[in-house]
Amino acid sequence: MNTSDDILVRVRRLKKYFPFKKGFLLNREKGAIKAVDDVSFDILKGETLGVVGESGCGKSTTGRAILHLDPPTSGEVLIDGADLSTMTTKMRRKFRPKTQMIFQDSYASLNPRHAIGNIIAEPMMIHSDMSHEEMRSRVMDLLDMVGLNPNHYQRFPHEFSGGQRQRINIARALSLNPKFVVCDEPISALDVSIQAQVINLFQDLQKELGLTYLFIAHDLSMVQHISDRVAIMYLGKIMELTTKESLFAEPLHPYTQSLISAVPIPDPVKERQRSRILLNDEVPSPADPPKGCVFSTRCPQVEVVCTQRPPRWQEVKPDHFVACHMVKP
Repeated sequence: MNTSDDILVRVRRLKKYFPFKKGFLLNREKGAIKAVDDVSFDILKGETLGVVGESGCGKSTTGRAILHLDPPTSGEVLIDGADLSTMTTKMRRKFRPKTQMIFQDSYASLNPRHAIGNIIAEPMMIHSDMSHEEMRSRVMDLLDMVGLNPNHYQRFPHEFSGGQRQRINIARALSLNPKFVVCDEPISALDVSIQAQVINLFQDLQKELGLTYLFIAHDLSMVQHISDRVAIMYLGKIMELTTKESLFAEPLHPYTQSLISAVPIPDPVKERQRSRILLNDEVPSPADPPKGCVFSTRCPQVEVVCTQRPPRWQEVKPDHFVACHMVKP
């Protein structure tokens, strides 16, 4: 049983809506895109929570809303006991060093006109009173920590490969010793061989520095490797949340079962014997989600009740949560 002292990030009923307007002068609000709709979970200190789902399901928006890069429409987010929504701009700026984000596009995340030494040192220039020599020494240590040559601190981003640029982003994120890091698909743009190296780096840094991750990804097999627990998202909602062992041994939600059935197995005999769970139709628009369960239009196990009312978020087994009418405790 986890206590409040074990929890670093607490998210309750988080919503992020993007209103859109119509009309000749675009002055009439017509509706809202429900990118994140009533999401709740905890992240324990020192653990990695993986978030998986199809493109457009709200994974990245959830990460940005937690850090208030895109302020939530409603809901509560506590990070290390602090609520960013109640902070003034000055208070939030002082709190920023505790939280960092690593973005998907390793090149667009770096200023092409700045040398990587300046890029990594910039957070220290803003948030610390370190001297120039102290910052330079810290930059060299960070480059060595992420597996890059410290003597390359005067080089520019275009002189590095994609994997090396992502290591630079990781070094910048660690420059202020954060407690919580949101990793927004940090390996999806990298070659497979480089992905494994970066994942191993994330794990080594977590052990060395005691970091807590929210790891967003498409690749279930990679999430299985790095995560302690996994949340499955669909159309702005979490469908299932449990430990990685429980999720892959006994997935309960039909959507989770479909995703896992698409993960290749390295045993050719077993791979030929199993069958894929294919989903029908397209993903509904987040501006007009289904009335009942958001997955009801594609679910192979759909019943009448699924189209009439949303399922209850419930703990069906110890530390295994699911939102499905067909799953009973």
